[in-house]
Amino acid sequence: MPTGKVWLVGAGPSDAGLLTLKAKGLIQNADVILYDSLVGDAILGMIPPGVKLINVGKRAGHAVMQQDQINRTLLNEAQNGKKVVRLKGGDPFVFGRGGEELELLAEHRIPFEVVPGVTSAFAVPAYAGIPVTHRDFCSSVHVITGHKKDADKPDVDFDALVKLDGTLIFLMGLGALGHICAGLLNAGMRPDMPAAVLEKGTTAAQRRVVSTLERLADETKRQQIKTPAIIIIGRVCSLSDTFSWTGKRPLGGARVVVTRPRKLASRLSARLRELGAEVLELPAIETVAIGENAGLTDAIRKLKTYGWVVFTSQAGVDVFFNKLFESGTDIRTLDGIKIAAIGSATEMALNKRGLLSDCVPRTYDSVHLGTALAEVVKPGERLLIPRARIGSKELTELLDRHGIPYDDIPVYDTVLETNDLIKPELLFEDTVETYVAFTSASTVRGFIGITGAADYSRIKAVCIGEQTAAEARKHGMHAAVSEEITIDSLTEKIIQLHTTER
Repeated sequence: MPTGKVWLVGAGPSDAGLLTLKAKGLIQNADVILYDSLVGDAILGMIPPGVKLINVGKRAGHAVMQQDQINRTLLNEAQNGKKVVRLKGGDPFVFGRGGEELELLAEHRIPFEVVPGVTSAFAVPAYAGIPVTHRDFCSSVHVITGHKKDADKPDVDFDALVKLDGTLIFLMGLGALGHICAGLLNAGMRPDMPAAVLEKGTTAAQRRVVSTLERLADETKRQQIKTPAIIIIGRVCSLSDTFSWTGKRPLGGARVVVTRPRKLASRLSARLRELGAEVLELPAIETVAIGENAGLTDAIRKLKTYGWVVFTSQAGVDVFFNKLFESGTDIRTLDGIKIAAIGSATEMALNKRGLLSDCVPRTYDSVHLGTALAEVVKPGERLLIPRARIGSKELTELLDRHGIPYDDIPVYDTVLETNDLIKPELLFEDTVETYVAFTSASTVRGFIGITGAADYSRIKAVCIGEQTAAEARKHGMHAAVSEEITIDSLTEKIIQLHTTER
């Protein structure tokens, strides 16, 4: 068996936008991923199905797996020929014990690479409006671990740090905050030195305590700051209010859960992140093409007998044209056949294949599609409708009412996704405005299947269409409906709701 390889990958501080392109590519092509507790939930949501996942995280002194076990697991998986990604929060070589994890691999001649990540030491202050260096305040920055192996208190030369007169950043030091502040004060640092503690930086739940060195520990305790948090001490902390920016974005401080199928989520997720939201991709459903599909094969064989091909989803477009190509033909077979699309997203999928739609209803749903077709279909024209196995009855009932002949061909199934990585408690966190975006009733049902919560009354659902909202309300959710059945309108509704909440 050929030897595998290990990649030691920095995942950054949490924000998925700070993940490097190389790291993203490795995550999507790994056989095995060992991940820490500090890896952002949005990044965990990028891991494709089928990857072997091993949680090796540590929080508040509790280790899921001891370090020597982690080292041994990396070795064993690589010796079994696997592509192994060791995914670590921040940068693997900045107090991440990356060197320790490579020692055993090097000893056994296992090939490895190190992929640096954006360290929280610099990213988290930036997201809090604190530049770690500034010409008017300091000329150096120093990163110190606030956690010492086998010791309750960090072993720090406070006298030397005070003499440096630079910005001091302590990682993993919240539990020793009182000791750190007292050590600096005893070493001669002035009591009114600006200082800050930054909690859950780069996430929607980020908080900051900006105070003085003398009062920082008491103020942090009063505001009940929890890990993960970093400590930053220096005159640059006084710039926090002036340079703060994350909360000024339209969706700053909001978390949005996107339940669309994985391959359709990117456009919505990218737009929400651009507006400042923390986006968790939690695909609730997946579309799977029906394998041996005699009905579709027969329909393509007699394609010239149809006057229209009617598409009710992007998935239907993809499956139909993939099958068309597999059958040894292409879009030229559609010469003379008109095309209908249920909405703008489906129409865009057709446009990408070089096709324009002859019929798109003004309101993007089955009822309005059926009504629009009834106005344009000529007597004797037969419709081919390649769509989900369980499709809306409203379309075919309306066609029956108008006496329009059609072949309703199932081409894909909608199945429920599973996800054990996203923690359900994130959806109910009181300190963060969280919205769940639903684009269909099936995404609501899939979401219920994944989360399995007993009470959904705290869920703020933002829905495309009244049918989707009705399904959400059936489970006790508070449901708002976008003005139009489009992704852009859904986004605007989320902005509107968040603006009102703030």
